[in-house]
Amino acid sequence: MSGVFDPASILPDDLLDRIRERAAVHDRDNTFPQDDLDELTAAGYLAILVPTELGGAGLGLAEASLLQQRLAGAAPATALAINMHLVWTGVAKVLADRGIDDLTFVQAGAAAGEVFAFGISEAGNDLVLFGSDTDAAPQPDGGYAFTGTKIFTSLAPVWTQLGLHGLDTTSPGAPKLVYAFVPRTEAVVTRGDWDTVGMRGTQSRTTELHGAVAPADRVVRRVPPGPTPDPIVFGIFSVFELLLASVYTGIARRALDLAVETANKRPSKKTGRSYAQDPDIRWRIAEMALAYDALPPQIEALCRAVDEVAPTDARWFSYMSGVKHRAVTTAKSVVDEAVLVAGGSSYFSRSELGRLYRDVLAGLFHPSDPESAHSTVAAAWLGPAED
Repeated sequence: MSGVFDPASILPDDLLDRIRERAAVHDRDNTFPQDDLDELTAAGYLAILVPTELGGAGLGLAEASLLQQRLAGAAPATALAINMHLVWTGVAKVLADRGIDDLTFVQAGAAAGEVFAFGISEAGNDLVLFGSDTDAAPQPDGGYAFTGTKIFTSLAPVWTQLGLHGLDTTSPGAPKLVYAFVPRTEAVVTRGDWDTVGMRGTQSRTTELHGAVAPADRVVRRVPPGPTPDPIVFGIFSVFELLLASVYTGIARRALDLAVETANKRPSKKTGRSYAQDPDIRWRIAEMALAYDALPPQIEALCRAVDEVAPTDARWFSYMSGVKHRAVTTAKSVVDEAVLVAGGSSYFSRSELGRLYRDVLAGLFHPSDPESAHSTVAAAWLGPAED
C-alpha cells in the first residue's frame, strides 16, 4: 500500500465504542459476540487481507496488525476470535505473494462471507504444526476423512470452514501430514465446554471430528511430519505469531491508556493533587510505556518482511516465536502495573481492567508457549541440544 494507513478508516471510533460496550456483556454472559462479527463483516473486515481483484481490501500483514491492535483495545476476545480467520486469509496471501495459488478459494470465500476457523491445536500435542493425533484417512476421490479432537477452536458457533491438519498413515509415501478444510456437517461436533477465566467471547470450544470429509479440492498440502521448509508451515507460523502478538500488544496499549486516564482523574487525599503528579505513579506508568513502546516497531518490521517477500534466514522461526513471547509477557506485565495504578476498583469483575487482567492470561497458552519459544531461540543461538 502507498501512503500512511489509518486504521480508523476501517475501524472508526463509533464502531469500536459499540464493540467495547458489548465486550463486558459477552464476558459476563459467556456468549459469542455475534453483533461484533456482523458489523465487522459489513465493514469488510473478514476480507482485509484479500486482494482487491477478489473483492477484498488488499491490505498487507502490517496494516492488518495495526487493525488487530486497535480492535483488541476495544474487545480482546473479539479480536482473538477474528484472528483465527485472519490467519488463514493471511496464509493465503503469503502463498499467493510467492506464486502459490493453493488457497485462492480461502480468499474468494472470505470475500463472499465465509468464516474460516483454525483447527490445529490438540490436547497434549506439543509438536503442533509438526505432528497430529488426528487421523486423516484418504478417500477414493482424493479427499480425506478426519477423525480426532481439536481444542481451542475459536469462532466455534459460526465458522463455515475449518482449516485443520491430520496424519495420513496409509497412503504410499506415508506418513504425511495433511492440511485441508472441512465444512460444518453432522460429522463435526462442537462441545459446549467453553467456560474459562478470560477471553470468553472467543467461544473457542472443543471440536470432535467423526470422519469429517475434506473434498479433494480442499486438500491443500501433504508434507512429512516434523520440521519442513514447506511454505504452508512458514505461512501459518509467521502469520499466527505476528497476529497473536498484535492482539496482545493492543491489550497492553489499552491497559496503558486506562492507567493514564485513571492517574489523571484519581485524586490523592494526601497531596490534593491527581495521582498523575505522584512520583511513584509516574515512574510506574513510565515503566509501562517503556515496555509497550518497543512492541509495535518490532511487529511492524517483521510484518513488512513477510509482506515484501524478504529473504529469511535460519533464525526466522526464533524471530516469530520471540516477538509473540515478548508481546504476551509484556502485555501481562503492563496490565499488572495498570491494575496497581487503578487500585482496588480494578479487582471487580465489572472493571475493564479486571477483564483485561483475565484476558491477557490466555496469551501464555498460545503457541509458541514460553518453553517452546525458549527452546527455539536457544537452538538458533546455541545449535540443537545434544541427545
